[in-house]
Amino acid sequence: MKKLINRVDDVLSEQLQGFAKAHPEIKLHPTSFYVTRHDAPIKDKVAILSGGGSGHEPMHAGFVGKGMLDGACPGEIFTSPTPDKMYDCAKEIDSGEGVLMIIKNYTGDVLNFETATELLHDDGVKVATVLVDDDVAVKDSLYTAGRRGVANTVLMEKLLGAAAERGDTLDELVELGYKINNNGFSLGIALDACTVPAAGKPSFTLPENEMEFGVGIHGEPGINRRKFSTLNDTVEAMFTTLIENGHYQRIIHRWDRDTGEWVDEHQEKQPLKSGDRVIALVNNLGATPLSELYGVYNHLTECCEKFGLKIERSLIGSYCTSLDMTGVSITLLKVDDNLLSLWDAPVNTPAMVK
Repeated sequence: MKKLINRVDDVLSEQLQGFAKAHPEIKLHPTSFYVTRHDAPIKDKVAILSGGGSGHEPMHAGFVGKGMLDGACPGEIFTSPTPDKMYDCAKEIDSGEGVLMIIKNYTGDVLNFETATELLHDDGVKVATVLVDDDVAVKDSLYTAGRRGVANTVLMEKLLGAAAERGDTLDELVELGYKINNNGFSLGIALDACTVPAAGKPSFTLPENEMEFGVGIHGEPGINRRKFSTLNDTVEAMFTTLIENGHYQRIIHRWDRDTGEWVDEHQEKQPLKSGDRVIALVNNLGATPLSELYGVYNHLTECCEKFGLKIERSLIGSYCTSLDMTGVSITLLKVDDNLLSLWDAPVNTPAMVK
């Protein structure tokens, strides 16, 4: 293993210190190692918080700033942050209008964010949660019960961040968050695995002519391993899977702010259909050249046009990575005029500016 690190135990602290030095508008809290906007808390504004294991940069710390997150809690590589870190971060960014926590659907993240939610509620903080489970590849994987939360998290953080900036209430943001989640679909493929520093070797091996179809962002297995042939064949298979596996019924464990208890709520995703308008995200999983991402996007536009989807906005680049994995994911999010106006709203973060 060749990586630009010193000791494995120091990876998170050294990288976060470098991140904070490079972006003075971000405040690093060195005791718990979470990051916030320097101007947080923002008066009369609901705070948006997310987090998860490191190794997916720029998600989440790179999206802290005006128009996106107020705070982010990074854990160690591919390891959930602890509830006390989430609690401290939420208290730091809360203006009194409440804190919305965006949770990717992984068992460790869910359990720790739920614990933090209960602690915040007991301390008098208005708090709510939104779960992200956009990966259409598998149900019930090594890391989660139900579908995994992947790159639609980035789109959700942008849209909810913009809605919070315009003054939406905590309850309005929760409903908008579940709408975004229920209309977002993602799928990833890997040509080569990532190497976790603590493991010191690739998380899996692939023959030269194979790809992991439906790979998870921690290197988890996908739908299957299949032959890798051409760009067009790969994109067409990904697009077909996104469309055909869009329908999903599940029970959401949702926080009821009135009762201070978790309740089970049925939610359902409807698949994309001809005539829908979408935001398309072509995301680098770590080591794929930008030029190849544009090749993927080129054929994705042709697939969408043939099927009848209208791409209203696009995002191409590294947003939800898996260390040094060679691969790509595609996210399609169904949108309306309200979501497009939120997408077009100003944002100023280390990893997204417009």
